Amino acid sequence: MDIEPNNTKQDTLSKITKDRQRTNLFKEIEHKFIVFLVERLPSWITSDMLTGIGLFGSLITGGSFILAAYVNRYLLLLGILGFIINWFGDSLDGRLAYYRNKPRKWYGFSLDLSVDWIAIIMIGLGFMIYADGNLKLLGFGFTVLYGFAMIMTLLRYKFTDKYSIDSGLFGPTEVRIIISLVLILEILLEDSILYSGAVICIALLIIDIIDFIKLLKIADEKDKQEKQERELHGKQ
Repeated sequence: MDIEPNNTKQDTLSKITKDRQRTNLFKEIEHKFIVFLVERLPSWITSDMLTGIGLFGSLITGGSFILAAYVNRYLLLLGILGFIINWFGDSLDGRLAYYRNKPRKWYGFSLDLSVDWIAIIMIGLGFMIYADGNLKLLGFGFTVLYGFAMIMTLLRYKFTDKYSIDSGLFGPTEVRIIISLVLILEILLEDSILYSGAVICIALLIIDIIDFIKLLKIADEKDKQEKQERELHGKQ
């Protein structure tokens, strides 16, 4: 097992977070827990294995909706287990590579985003199977709006060279927690997930609009900066 002395905790944190900025609500707790885990994972576990584990977790969550629709509503609780497994794999795959000084920046970036998109599709499809009638569109709406947020993350990275997966205080971890609470509420109060799903979609829409406006401002500033640089070079 890869274990470092306690006096290097801050060094480990700096190492595994240097490639991205986090602003989410639970970032401090999350970072400490990730440091705790990466220091203790056995050497035979690889980043690609963790990515696969994260994808498997999403498959469980998506499947929980299908099982709840055709077997028993209480099987939605499997979705929470799926989110836990997904967080474990998705949060540790890249962090483990940086911790072991074996980062594959562009390989990991491409794989992580592709797998995340597949995960969102599986969850959205699962919800569409569980929901009735026109409310199935909420699953479609969630997939589209979350996908748009991912696109803006890529564009922001392109413009600023700073990679951030959060929108203010909300990141993937907070989304997992919120949806897990929604699943618990559905167990206690049947069909409440339909109203909760509508609220989540509206919230995602508002967040996307705000982020899109911010992104346009960043793009506009970059255009002005490049124009000034061209004019400066033209005078030289």
